Amino acid sequence: MIRIVFNQKGGVGKSSIACNLAAISASQSFKTLVVDLDPQGNSSHYLTGMPVRQLDDTVFDFFEQALTISSQRKPVEQLIQPTPWDNLDVLPAHADLETLEAKLESRYKIYKLKEMLQQQAQHYDHIFIDTPPALNFFSRSALIGADRCLIPFDCDAFSLQALTQLLDAIEEMKQDHNPDLSVEGIVVNQMQPQAKLPQQLVEQLVNDGYPVLPVHLMSSVKMRESHQLNKPLIYHLPKHKLTGQFVDLFNHLKEGAQSR
Repeated sequence: MIRIVFNQKGGVGKSSIACNLAAISASQSFKTLVVDLDPQGNSSHYLTGMPVRQLDDTVFDFFEQALTISSQRKPVEQLIQPTPWDNLDVLPAHADLETLEAKLESRYKIYKLKEMLQQQAQHYDHIFIDTPPALNFFSRSALIGADRCLIPFDCDAFSLQALTQLLDAIEEMKQDHNPDLSVEGIVVNQMQPQAKLPQQLVEQLVNDGYPVLPVHLMSSVKMRESHQLNKPLIYHLPKHKLTGQFVDLFNHLKEGAQSR
């Protein structure tokens, strides 16, 4: 299963959701890969503890090699790096990734990522793709290569306004490039259950027929603590309430995928 975590709005928790779901997948003995396409490299740093500029083998090398015809290409397997946890690997991002975008677009390399993901899906049970907060070449490539799309929603009025536009863009990608892509659901993130506005926004989404997933992720300082320690919640605080919510969300997605 190849999942993209995508929203054009920044700060909605894409990296946290992708990495923590991937870590839970790995903790359940599924061989799992995180592909980081965001030049900020938050997922890469979270899972390796290394700033992206200090990583030698990254997804930058994969895309750069896609622009050449040399036979001396480095296999993707050599770019993928292990994390400190069993069954969990990462293909890291790089800060200079955006410098390749114009060349990749002009030479129509939009399907190269899909080819690579399909190859890696033979070796991994679950692949999670973290994306930049923009509908650019890299996020479009990921939408073309993915089976399912998760949309983080941070209970903000601006996020609500942009949601229809976002779903329309995903539907267009589905119709034009990837008929197998489906929106798996909207992940309510940074939920404050005692505050009225988040509850009202979520109720509005449900009433308007948006595919809101039943598990909501609470806001917690423990998530920031997890980032600082470069340690996903399932390894840092396995009994914390937020960790349990991530486990419930992963299990819900797993059961839904198995029933299709």
